[in-house]
Amino acid sequence: MICGGFNMDAELYNKLITITEEEQKILDGAANIDKDIYFTPWEQNEGPIGENYVVDAAKLMQKGRMIEIRRHIRFAHFPAHTHNYVELVYMYSGQSRHILNNEDLIELKQGELLFLNQHAVQEILPAGKEDIAVNFIILPQFFDRAIAMMGSNNILKEFLINSLTGKDAKTSYIHFKVSDILPIQNLMENMIWNLVEKKKQTNVINETTMGLVLMNLSSFAEEISDESFGGYEQQLVFAALKYIQEHYPDASLDELCSALGEQNYYISRILKKYTGSNFKELLQKRKLEQASYLLLNTTLTTARIMEEVGYDNSSYFHKKFKEYYGMTPKEYRC
Repeated sequence: MICGGFNMDAELYNKLITITEEEQKILDGAANIDKDIYFTPWEQNEGPIGENYVVDAAKLMQKGRMIEIRRHIRFAHFPAHTHNYVELVYMYSGQSRHILNNEDLIELKQGELLFLNQHAVQEILPAGKEDIAVNFIILPQFFDRAIAMMGSNNILKEFLINSLTGKDAKTSYIHFKVSDILPIQNLMENMIWNLVEKKKQTNVINETTMGLVLMNLSSFAEEISDESFGGYEQQLVFAALKYIQEHYPDASLDELCSALGEQNYYISRILKKYTGSNFKELLQKRKLEQASYLLLNTTLTTARIMEEVGYDNSSYFHKKFKEYYGMTPKEYRC
C-alpha cells in the first residue's frame, strides 16, 4: 500500500523482520525461551500435556486493553501451552508449524489465519527469520462490537463466534486458508499497522476491523475448507451449516447426508452436540431470520417473503414466526 510516497507494506515488514532481544538470546545460545515472559504455571496435575502452562494475557498486554499483538518468537521451540484469552495467529510471511491438542499438525502458510480459543493446547515448532507470525492477544469482550455488526441472520457466523469465545465451545481451533482472499489480507495488515503504531483512539477502529474480518470469513465460506476445523465432527458441522446457510429455501437432511456420506441420525446428533439444535431447528431458524430481514429491508409482500424463504403453508409460516419473534409478520414490519 503506497500513499503520498509512503509504502506501508515495506515499513511494516521492516518493523516485523527485526531481531528482538529475546530472539538474539536464542541465537546466542540460550537453550529455551524465557518462560517467565509468557507463562503463569499451574500446579502440577495429571492433565494433558500443555495444561500445566498458561500463557497469561496480563503478562503480554497493557492493563485496560482488550487486544494486543506480539510477533511470535522465531528460532526456538515453544512448548505446549494453553491461553487465558483468544489467540489469532496471522502468518504475515513464510510459514509455521503448530501441534494442536497434542495430535493435530497444522502448517500455517503466508496469509492464513489460525484462531485458538481458551481450550486449545498449542505447541509451536522453531521458525526461521522470514517466518513472521503475528499473534493477536484478544480478550473475549473485544468481540462484542463484531458480534453486533454481524447481526443474527447467519447461523454460520454464530457458530464461528461461539467457537472462538464460548466458554463451553467444543471446537478449540479454526484454520482459515484465506491467503488468496484480498479483503481479509488488507484488513489484517491494517489492524497490525494500527496496533504496531499504538496510536490513540484506535480501539473502535480495531473492533470494527475485526468485525469486518469475521464478516468476510463467513461471506467467503465457499472458499474456506471444511478441514479448517480440528476434528472430523467439527468439519461435518461446518459443512452442514454452510449447506443450511446457502440452500435454506429447499434444503433437506436427506440431501445433506447424501452429500456428506453420513447417516441422518449421525448428522442430527452432532449438530445437536455442537450447536444445541438439530437440523430441523437450525433450518427453521435460518428461514425465519431471513424472513425477518426481508420484512425490515424490502417492500416484498409477506406472501412473497414466505415463498422466498421456502415456506408453502401460510398458516404454518405465521405460526412459527409468531413463536420465534412473539408477533406476527405484519406487527414485526410495523
